[in-house]
Amino acid sequence: MKEIITSYVGLDIHKASIAIAIADAGRAAPRFIGTINPAPAELCKALRRQRCRPDNTLLVYEAGPCGYGWVRYLRQQHWKCEVIAPSRLTRSPAEKRIKTDRRDALLLARELRSGTLTNIVVPDERDEAMRDLVRAREDACAARLRVRLQMKAMLLRHGRDYVRFSSWSQAHERHLSTIRFKLPAQELAFNEYRLACKEAHERVERITQSLRELCETWRMNPLVKALMCLKGLDFVAAVIFVAEIGDLTRFEHPKALMSYLGLVPSEYSSGASRRQGAITKCGNKHARRILVESAWTNRFKAQITRTLEVRQEGQPKVIRNISWKAQLRLSKRWRSLGMGRKLHHNKICVAIARELAGFIWDVGHHVTLKP
Repeated sequence: MKEIITSYVGLDIHKASIAIAIADAGRAAPRFIGTINPAPAELCKALRRQRCRPDNTLLVYEAGPCGYGWVRYLRQQHWKCEVIAPSRLTRSPAEKRIKTDRRDALLLARELRSGTLTNIVVPDERDEAMRDLVRAREDACAARLRVRLQMKAMLLRHGRDYVRFSSWSQAHERHLSTIRFKLPAQELAFNEYRLACKEAHERVERITQSLRELCETWRMNPLVKALMCLKGLDFVAAVIFVAEIGDLTRFEHPKALMSYLGLVPSEYSSGASRRQGAITKCGNKHARRILVESAWTNRFKAQITRTLEVRQEGQPKVIRNISWKAQLRLSKRWRSLGMGRKLHHNKICVAIARELAGFIWDVGHHVTLKP
């Protein structure tokens, strides 16, 4: 029998405080309880003081920097708790201009009772751990790019810019080892930049190797291996996408995944007029970025390279068929949008990324994951 909820609790959780508001079943206005310290035991004590029981109380708080520790703790204590998406929370013009912890808690309690909040999927702790490692690698890549640009800026200031070969190749490294400056201060600055570049690159490689080792025992490893069958999705791209999105079966239709990634066009239509603009860019920006990067490879003709053939070894025939179907479709689509409609290559790449998300959804529904 379904439990009857009589108390709807809105929690505005911050690093230093928690604001609590309760809306009773019915149409009475929600009431503000107060602000407490962010201690789990103190929160449970405050709820029981208001005669809230785990079997008839529903709690909610906004997703934010405090993470999922609170929802996991409350569920372990048998409380019903959900995390909602702040972007889907409807606010009146007055609430947008006057924002306090008290108002936020009251708004959450009222909207929770009305059933207008959108819950988000709370990831498994193992999946969240892999996501943390994936984002640590992205931060390391950003730090490596920043220090490399700083060193190239110094070389450009002194007329030592490098244009003969690809940057950061072996030939480029040999060229950097031959550069000398007259003044000791400049020589010392250049050597420090080179050392920082080397350390940043080693950090990226170290985290990447850790990802490869930990992925072998990860419950999402079958999905990672299956996505690697698609052109443009190597190990790094596949593990980033899976760590950010999780189980793809929670999306009932490919359009739901495309919308979640923010790859669908915005629209401003009214009456007989219909106007579509740029993509919405909502949802997970990390997964959207890696998907757009992977879509670039589909500008070439469809073919099974040796690298792709190795990645497809041991995979079911249905996965390999989806991969080949995706190549044929996306490469043809790229040519038709480029040569036929004369679109900018960036727009074409985003359009291809949107269709690639549909093939990823199809692959995800043919993979059985471990619990």
